Amino acid sequence: MLFIDNTGITDAFINLAIEEYALKHLPMDESYLLFYINSPSIIIGKHQNTIEEINQEYVKDNNIQVVRRLSGGGAVYHDLGNLNFSFITKDDGQSFHNFLKFTQPVIDYLQSMGVNAELSGRNDLQVGEQKISGNAQFSTRGRMFSHGTLMFNLNLDDVQASLKVNPEKFKSKSTKSVRSRVANIKELLGTDMTIEEFRAGLLRSIFGMDPSEVPQYKLQQADWDKINEISKEHYQNWDWNYGLSPKSNVKHTRKFPAGIIDIRMDIEDSLIKDIKIYGDFFGVGDVVDVENALRGKRYDEAEVREALADLDLKHYFGRIEPEDFIGLVFLEE
Repeated sequence: MLFIDNTGITDAFINLAIEEYALKHLPMDESYLLFYINSPSIIIGKHQNTIEEINQEYVKDNNIQVVRRLSGGGAVYHDLGNLNFSFITKDDGQSFHNFLKFTQPVIDYLQSMGVNAELSGRNDLQVGEQKISGNAQFSTRGRMFSHGTLMFNLNLDDVQASLKVNPEKFKSKSTKSVRSRVANIKELLGTDMTIEEFRAGLLRSIFGMDPSEVPQYKLQQADWDKINEISKEHYQNWDWNYGLSPKSNVKHTRKFPAGIIDIRMDIEDSLIKDIKIYGDFFGVGDVVDVENALRGKRYDEAEVREALADLDLKHYFGRIEPEDFIGLVFLEE
């Protein structure tokens, strides 16, 4: 495995572009580890409705960047107190959805520091009831990354103020506040340290050697040219980060083991004229395939069932049964 040094860049538009570049363009016979720290930003999950995830007035007033990432999952707040890690590797067919494989090295380091972290639920690292890390994955063309946040010294008031939280997330939880469910790692350590010291310690723990000796892939000018191109065309693109929502007169939302799935449909003359699927689920396939299969079909259970018959819904959403998805399409509120 090679470490990619992002040279201290804190621009989320660039850091996500480095990650995508490494995934799609670096030699496939090697695995990579990328660390990055972003200035205040909200990183939106691939399938989420941005406008409904953020407090727009607060985001604007505080100059918070809003960037959509490639992976699924929920929206997260980043600032200079948040360390992000990304393992970029081959997709061997067994690793997607296996969050423990990629978080175990992080858990080992945290536990060595006296922080009793463990993987909880689908994709969180928690200490007791408090979340200290969220993780997500993306796969394409035989490659994948598994990336996560480490809330070291995050401004937790900004987390609360900048994000809107879907109430579906808390239906099975006793705590209702984002602020009460998260904790900073720095508060849990038995010793005082900076995020730079924490980063160096994690790097040393993962590679088993001094950070100065860690093998690296050094980004060259040709790499940076492509990274800047990806950033401009993708992550700095309003259509990618916000997108246009279809007109809809039907909205069905439910939380499944796969995550929250939110279906918006424009039903006209008993036809599904348009459809958009949002949520914080993790899937390998692009849900555009599901949307295209249903668009133009009659809003009728038999026809919808037939339209979906050849699609493996687990490929698109993760842990969900076809009957549950069809039930959501025709949900009676």
